[in-house]
Amino acid sequence: MSTCSIGLTKTKGQLEPASHETTFLPFKIDSPLMNDPLQYGSSRLDCSPMKPPRLLTLLAAMSLFPAFASADPLKVGDAAPAVSAVTDAGEKIAFADIYKKQPYTLVYFYPKADTPGCTKQGCSLRDGYEALTKKGVAVIGVSHDDVASQKAFKEKYQLPFTLIADMDSAVIKAFGVPAAMPMTRMAHRSAYLIKGGKIVYSDYKGTTDKQAETILAELAK
Repeated sequence: MSTCSIGLTKTKGQLEPASHETTFLPFKIDSPLMNDPLQYGSSRLDCSPMKPPRLLTLLAAMSLFPAFASADPLKVGDAAPAVSAVTDAGEKIAFADIYKKQPYTLVYFYPKADTPGCTKQGCSLRDGYEALTKKGVAVIGVSHDDVASQKAFKEKYQLPFTLIADMDSAVIKAFGVPAAMPMTRMAHRSAYLIKGGKIVYSDYKGTTDKQAETILAELAK
């Protein structure tokens, strides 16, 4: 989209298009899109690209990324999603089957494997894993990382629980987890405690080095 302004010069009582070395006369253009006329102009032909507004540029950039989550985060009392996903071992598992195997299931989300905050969160659950299992809690970690990244993360920090490679964001969307950052697929740090197929506790802030402590405190109530 371009905007042009044309100068005019007076020759023998007539107005003609301006050429080089001429004196320009002001001109006035009435715009149907405005109540007042446009301002006078007095430059030679000047066609230059208009810069798109920043908002339009941002919206165009955002359109390149698919919607991250289509629902609000699950809340206490909601049914736990019966989704299927791929584990760090490359195997497909059904969450509904996991819910039935023990009294509680903790599904926690983290933005990216082997990053400082996510490592603290995972290691907190690793260190508190024995206490959690004694309370009948199975732990599942979920992020958008691929299988290789989840496997490496698990082995590096000796995490004793299953990690989900949610590359298609099926689990993230099912729980309504928002993005950690705009225009990304990284899950916001959060945790959901499930019992009898229902959400009984939700941690939307996502504690890091105290994740296990927070869950154990909730179980003690």
